[in-house]
Amino acid sequence: MIDKGSYSFSTCWNIKRHTVGREMIEEIKELGFRNVELNYNVTEAMMRTIEPMIENGEIGVSSVHNVFPFIDDKDYDTDSVMLGFDDEEKRKRSVELLIRSMEYANRYGAKAVVVHPGEVPFDYNIDSDLKKLYREQGKDSAAYQQLWQEMLERRERLSPLYTKRIQESLEIVSEHAAQKGWDIALGIETRSRCYQMPSLMEAKTICENLKGGPVRLWYDIGHAMMMDRMGLYDNLKELEEVKPYIYGVHIHETLELSDHWCPYVHSKDLEYFDHFLEAINFAKVKVYELKAVCQPAEIDESHQLITTKISARKG
Repeated sequence: MIDKGSYSFSTCWNIKRHTVGREMIEEIKELGFRNVELNYNVTEAMMRTIEPMIENGEIGVSSVHNVFPFIDDKDYDTDSVMLGFDDEEKRKRSVELLIRSMEYANRYGAKAVVVHPGEVPFDYNIDSDLKKLYREQGKDSAAYQQLWQEMLERRERLSPLYTKRIQESLEIVSEHAAQKGWDIALGIETRSRCYQMPSLMEAKTICENLKGGPVRLWYDIGHAMMMDRMGLYDNLKELEEVKPYIYGVHIHETLELSDHWCPYVHSKDLEYFDHFLEAINFAKVKVYELKAVCQPAEIDESHQLITTKISARKG
């Protein structure tokens, strides 16, 4: 396998195959990666065998994904209101958990914490129903358009309130980090469900309002492609606007509304993903976030295409 240099690789690829942390990291190292992103399913038990690897320099940690390490609580999982909770106690707990993730990031020498900051809450998973309609009847169908408008009306009406709440929570975390002297970015990630936050413009607002602090955009390429397809925002146009705020990227490609595939390789499209090469090159932390079915040879091929294309652009 070719050495992947400064690129990092998320443990989401193989975490379900392993119970022992060291074995999980060894498998990632075999792909040619020297750095990992520890995702939110990594447990404290797994860390007992991974920590010595970090201390001995066997592996570097580029980033950790909030909430880290894993906690078994649906209120604070990756699809929750999180930093925007109406309930003050829950919001306080979300802030504490993010600070805990930052503590681990600091301990492991990571550059960033990836954060799912929140959502506009709905009574049910409206995104799941929309995706079903998209697949079965198409984006232009009356059924999709009607439900989409319902979702959008609520999302747009409540977005300012939840944006403000998320911002206030991030401000508390940022102040804590400053007091501790931590040099760690808080990367708010573009999300995979249409009611989740932030959209690219919501991220821009939050980053602008917290200028001078550690809050930046974590641009998840596949998620942004998916939200563009569903109609939430114009990904390519808005990417130009938010590029200065990007700190990290999750590298993967979306086929229709299915994400975490190897760029270029699984779509068989050797051009469209070129739109994201500048953002990848610009990002300080570059992490592959791929699904378990992606094979080592496919990961290798995808990486070679990305790095060769970026080099050609520079050249």
